[in-house]
Amino acid sequence: MPFNFIETELEGVILVEPKVFGDERGFFLETYKASDFKANGIDVDFNQDNHSKSTKRVLRGLHFQKPPKSQAKIVRCIQGKIFDVAVDIRPGSKNFKKWVGYELSGENKAMLYIPAGFAHGFIVLSDTAEVVYKASGEYSPEHDTGIRWDDPQISIDWKIKTPLISEKDKNLPLLKDIQK
Repeated sequence: MPFNFIETELEGVILVEPKVFGDERGFFLETYKASDFKANGIDVDFNQDNHSKSTKRVLRGLHFQKPPKSQAKIVRCIQGKIFDVAVDIRPGSKNFKKWVGYELSGENKAMLYIPAGFAHGFIVLSDTAEVVYKASGEYSPEHDTGIRWDDPQISIDWKIKTPLISEKDKNLPLLKDIQK
């Protein structure tokens, strides 16, 4: 199998390490194989791919889409290094408001599977980073939302004290305000 699937402390969030075949010419790896992902509990139809490039200290998130347009994602950093975060925002979950974060980089080639019902965000740790991810649903502006990156109920350690944040993300609500 060309992947190692590692359960995280948040049920459903899975760190995926691909097997990399390298030699003096470079490397080859599979980034997605539906049958292997399905055999390891990720039975999701992905129908949109996204790609972003950001500079050091850029923080994107915490984003999610509201039901019925919720999205699962497989996130990977193809150049540079990011700290990638998933937050459980399912009110009935035993892990509600808990988060996990992993360094994803062009070097380690790891990926993070984030199921629907989680908010997602990342911060760039290198000079630049390119991030690509698969989404299980198409972008829906009327369902697009998020929670503030510095929500005190969640208390994420973003690794960088002074992130660069878009106006949209600065104005996202706190989780407690969404729950109302």
